[in-house]
Amino acid sequence: MTVHDMAHVELYTSHAPSTIDYFVSGMGFTRVADRVEADRSSILLRQGETRLIVTSGRGIWKFLDRHGDGIADIALTCDDVTKTRDAAVAAGAESFAPAHGNPVVSAFGGVTHTLLPRPSHPDAWPPGRPWDTAPQGQEQGQELGQAPVGVAAGRIRSLDHIAVCVEGSALKNYADYYGAAFGMSRYSSEYVAVGDQAMDSIVVRSESGRVTFTLVAPDPTKSPGQLDAFLDRNGGPGVQHLAFLVDEIIPAVRELRDQGVEFLSTPGTYYDMLADRFTGTRERIEELRATQILADRDEWGYLLQLFSRSPYERNTLFFELIQRRGSRGFGSANIRALYEAVERDRLAAG
Repeated sequence: MTVHDMAHVELYTSHAPSTIDYFVSGMGFTRVADRVEADRSSILLRQGETRLIVTSGRGIWKFLDRHGDGIADIALTCDDVTKTRDAAVAAGAESFAPAHGNPVVSAFGGVTHTLLPRPSHPDAWPPGRPWDTAPQGQEQGQELGQAPVGVAAGRIRSLDHIAVCVEGSALKNYADYYGAAFGMSRYSSEYVAVGDQAMDSIVVRSESGRVTFTLVAPDPTKSPGQLDAFLDRNGGPGVQHLAFLVDEIIPAVRELRDQGVEFLSTPGTYYDMLADRFTGTRERIEELRATQILADRDEWGYLLQLFSRSPYERNTLFFELIQRRGSRGFGSANIRALYEAVERDRLAAG
């Protein structure tokens, strides 16, 4: 009952054309297949190892009314889908009608997990729904997964992790659920206080290392903050952001900015403070300052990261670019460093 990989993530949207344009024209994904069903239509996008399904139509309006545009399903490949479904149900999950023959169980909020068998070889796609318009080299109507498909070119290599925002009182319960249902272990945990607000987090990861969820939650004993606001706007727990792994983040950020992707801005004082944490790398820090990229390090190495602005009306789901040079962490020091930098600017202005 162990999960091995994330086969794809499915995003429900109220306006498919603008969503597709954001990922294709802005982030460099390639449109590889389409599927029209009775109450919805889906478009499959790919970049590197990342597969993203964008779905719209009347069949998903209940989700959109409650949560707005966002991730509705995270498909997981499993060693044994039946045993994994049974373990999830035993751990408290709800089991839904199969999707194209594959079991579906509840995850958090309105999000589900479709359970798929592992592919027969690394380049094959796991079986899923049949697609009406197939990529080059596949016959129309053939299920993706029955033949290898080339990796689309682009800056994004894979899905590094998925950040999930849940209620503070339920954080440990969700971590326990992923252990009991999917054989995932607790990789790390961290508590970060920022002024009179605080965030608690637990990272759970599969034995394969290819499925990582960063579970984040507000501390209910502290003042409400950005995570409480997310839960309110999202109508409960949900995917806060998708973190895309890139080989070189500086050219990736420059390219995506030129293509219209908006990123969060970073105050200049952040980089003054960064020089104290990253000694002997002045030229590198100035390059990060020019691109607004954040940096963090741990005992294994360092990482560089930058977060996009949410392109959606409810300001919920957003995206991260992350480059790893040995680091196994998730940039938690940047939360405190950014807060302190903003506070220094506020005091200087006052």
